[in-house]
Amino acid sequence: MTRDPHRAPLDATTLCRDLVAPAGPLARLDVVDVSGSTNADLVEAVRRTPQEWPAPAALVAEHQVAGRGRAGRAWQTPPRAALTVSVLLRPRLAPARLGWLPLLAGLAVVRAVDAAGTTRAGTALKWPNDVLLPAADDVPGLGPFRKVAGVLAEVVPGASGAAPAVVVGVGLNVDQSAAELPVPTATSLALAGVGGERAALLGGLVRELVGAVARLEGAGGDAAAAGLAAEYAARSATLGTTVRAELAGGSEAVEGEALRVAADGALVIATPDGEQTVTAGDVHHLRRSQPGHSGR
Repeated sequence: MTRDPHRAPLDATTLCRDLVAPAGPLARLDVVDVSGSTNADLVEAVRRTPQEWPAPAALVAEHQVAGRGRAGRAWQTPPRAALTVSVLLRPRLAPARLGWLPLLAGLAVVRAVDAAGTTRAGTALKWPNDVLLPAADDVPGLGPFRKVAGVLAEVVPGASGAAPAVVVGVGLNVDQSAAELPVPTATSLALAGVGGERAALLGGLVRELVGAVARLEGAGGDAAAAGLAAEYAARSATLGTTVRAELAGGSEAVEGEALRVAADGALVIATPDGEQTVTAGDVHHLRRSQPGHSGR
């Protein structure tokens, strides 16, 4: 059984008034009824007509029908049940520091949920691109959590400009019932009893993300100096956990304790053969390595 099919639409006029300059951090905000993938649509729009998309800008869809997660995984949502948004950034950062963008987007989601939710959520981060909520049971690969949001960052190929154009997409499950979720390891804010309206979540997300990127730029791309590395670690469910990182292609895996996030956003894992750095891959939480150690 699904939830109320007449979920309230977003008020695009009010959102633009509040979130587009001079009142807000965005240079442009578009709200559309349907998108195959907000990331794909925004990447193509910026590639085709970059002059029409000053950064930061955002594309929001009421209904995303062919969303993409990491590694090309499909992600679909019922109409008006989730927050599906892609944000265009042109960060003044060295390419080696762009790996922090999806991590900062996850941190922005955590803070937006904290601010907009009706109860304290216990929201946590799973490296590199998942946002989690506490679960009553133990979920394979996630531990005592379920996934409530995912992040996908893409550099726009061939985009002109002094700084690289990066599109950061976020899919946040807001009002879905259990039957509407794509996988049993997922949850929604409504199911978790957290609450939060999509408009407030969107506002918090874009303000937090744009602000965090500005802080990273101000520190010359040094997330530690900006204080962002410590803030990320404080909400991480991955750090201090024994993990298995399946590298791209699935032919190789690294297992050990997740120690820290490196300067470039990579995950540093302690293995019997020494520390190894993982820049991309599927990370599975196996168990807490240090009882009492909490990333939150």
